[in-house]
Amino acid sequence: MLSKKSLLDIESLDLEDIKLILSNTDSFLEISKREVKKVPTLRGKTVFNLFFEVSTRTKTSFEIAAKRLSADIINFSAANSSIKKGESVVDTLKTILSMKVDLIVIRHSDSGTARMIDGFVNVPVINAGDGKHQHPTQALLDLYTIKKRFGDFKGLKVAIVGDFIDSRVARSDISLFEKMGMDITIVSPAMFLPEDFSELKVRYQIDDVIEDCDILYMLRMQFERQDRKFYPSIMEYKRFLGLDMGRLKRMRPGSIVMHPGPVNRGVEISDEVMDVGGKLAERIVIEEQVTYGLAVRMAILYLILG
Repeated sequence: MLSKKSLLDIESLDLEDIKLILSNTDSFLEISKREVKKVPTLRGKTVFNLFFEVSTRTKTSFEIAAKRLSADIINFSAANSSIKKGESVVDTLKTILSMKVDLIVIRHSDSGTARMIDGFVNVPVINAGDGKHQHPTQALLDLYTIKKRFGDFKGLKVAIVGDFIDSRVARSDISLFEKMGMDITIVSPAMFLPEDFSELKVRYQIDDVIEDCDILYMLRMQFERQDRKFYPSIMEYKRFLGLDMGRLKRMRPGSIVMHPGPVNRGVEISDEVMDVGGKLAERIVIEEQVTYGLAVRMAILYLILG
């Protein structure tokens, strides 16, 4: 089992926790390849998906993960709840707890909400993304994707590219990748960089790293979080930070391209790269991230509730 009751951020995980999650993921990945993709591990447990923000990959992934472990799953959408009538988050939680749920998966637009909820409830909480703060299960599935391709982490060169000021994925990935001994470079113009990134190695355009990195991690441009424009135009963004076919071909042999999804086609990554075939397609592991993410979340649910 994990050393902590809840999974709120990467900082709270020690190396033994991380290794335990990765090793258990191997077993749950095998289950997803069976004809009958279900085990009775969490029969009788109830998982509550408490999502205050829209989500496809994370919400669906947790739902399928719980079902494959035979847990009951309840999906909550703030848009169709009593919150629209003025009910507070605390009163919503009281209602949920009265139903005797065993675990809460929470996504919220405000940073720190997952930790606040963890302090209020007496059941485990998994942070599925809180504001611009953390997204720990995304970082863990990213790490597992890297493990499956490279085997080891020490010394791997990772270039993370794009919009850092809005990205909880970047914060979680940087924290986890540093713990595992990877060499991280962030690629972004100054207007996309938070002040707390001043200690990191920074480059300002993708061409500075494209031929030297093992992992090119393209962050999503988060238009929905931006209350003002941080760049002159989409054309300018693509010119300095976008991945096109010419840049893909310049990447070193064996290197991979990652993205947390959903991809803004023609912004972070061109249509041509997204639809590439043949040997070059082996560099794009975005779909593998989704596949491995399901197994990682199965492992996490098992290690918390099993």
